[in-house]
Amino acid sequence: MSPARSHADSLVPPEAVLQRLAAEEHTTSDALRELLLDGRATVLGSHARVGQIRACVVGAGLRTKVNANFGTSALSSDLVGELHKLDVAIEAGADAVMDLSTGGDIRAVRGAVLARASVPVGTVPVYEAAVQAAGRSGGPTAMTLDSLIAAVRNHAEQGVDFQTVHASITRSQLSSGAVERRRTGIVSRGGALLACWMRAHDAENPYYERFDEVLDICRGYGVTLSLGDSMRPGCLADAGDEAQMTEVAVLGGLVQRARDAGVRVIVEGPGHVPLHEVAAQVTAIKRACHGVPLYVLGPLVTDVAPGYDHITSAIGGTLAAMSGADFLCYVTRAEHVRLPNADDVREGVIACRIAAHAGDVAAGLPGAREWDEAMATARKALDWPGQFALAIDPTLPAEMRAHSDAGDAAECTMCGPLCSMRVTSSEVLA
Repeated sequence: MSPARSHADSLVPPEAVLQRLAAEEHTTSDALRELLLDGRATVLGSHARVGQIRACVVGAGLRTKVNANFGTSALSSDLVGELHKLDVAIEAGADAVMDLSTGGDIRAVRGAVLARASVPVGTVPVYEAAVQAAGRSGGPTAMTLDSLIAAVRNHAEQGVDFQTVHASITRSQLSSGAVERRRTGIVSRGGALLACWMRAHDAENPYYERFDEVLDICRGYGVTLSLGDSMRPGCLADAGDEAQMTEVAVLGGLVQRARDAGVRVIVEGPGHVPLHEVAAQVTAIKRACHGVPLYVLGPLVTDVAPGYDHITSAIGGTLAAMSGADFLCYVTRAEHVRLPNADDVREGVIACRIAAHAGDVAAGLPGAREWDEAMATARKALDWPGQFALAIDPTLPAEMRAHSDAGDAAECTMCGPLCSMRVTSSEVLA
């Protein structure tokens, strides 16, 4: 029996959940089970929550899923505001969310998010370990091996559905000089915290060194391990460089260990990538990481659009989804500028969902094109309620029409009586 099949209970959800997920993905429960056992798909939904939330599945040949980030900051935001962002993200159609809190009572914030969220919740345990260390000594270098592992365990015990663990940044990578040759260095916050610790202690990454303990925790609680890309490119100049691709090779080895241990695993990807390199990067990372689900941040296809990075990331995300990326993390217009507000969150989710769906249509995923065909039928019939109901964001177009001068007219105010749909209708031509 293969390692995956010997751990089938850890990889495959209860039958009722499996059947629901299969129906949503236009496949059979048997086919989905094989994807899960093969590691090419994974369920986001911990043992504690999989039957209580709208668990989702990410992976090959399945609808591209969308994640939204939020969380408290030491400089800004509050629990009420972050919970509002959570509500906004879910209402806008996010399939999963991540609580990236670094301010206030982080455990209490996480508990409130888990209690409220109807979708899978992800976290980054090194953030909490660093905040606690800073509270003790003023800096993240006070983190200990035990405190870093304890953070993973604490998040799992509290019920989170997936965790980003930055296990693939190693001591040898830091000593190679590849980071110093970069334009923007390390832009992953988790990666930067661990790099700081490793250099201060002249020691190996605790998550790499004690990876088996991380695997034991994730398997025991049914938590999906999201392997963080500490060396993701933070600008176009760094895309595909030595630092990034060396880490990809390490990620591939960690993926194999996770699969052998029966742990649900996905891999995180870039980052900032020129448009013409996106497809090649997705293909290379998927190949190096044995076909497990790929979770990308964007990618952003230009560095020069602060305030509009929900657009730059949607462009890259579309091509990434078409090329095999399975899970898109939204990027808001506030990226590189400030903490996003609720409007940024909503707009970011919608932009990311557009990218995901456009990629699914291009990739020929079952059920994707049918949605667009239904919209075309409603549009031809000038069926405005039908068009709004089918829209990725039903609210905005309905509000736009309500506040136009159209009144009860069948047409919109751009063409009016010269509407092509009207003048070529069977009634007019008869």
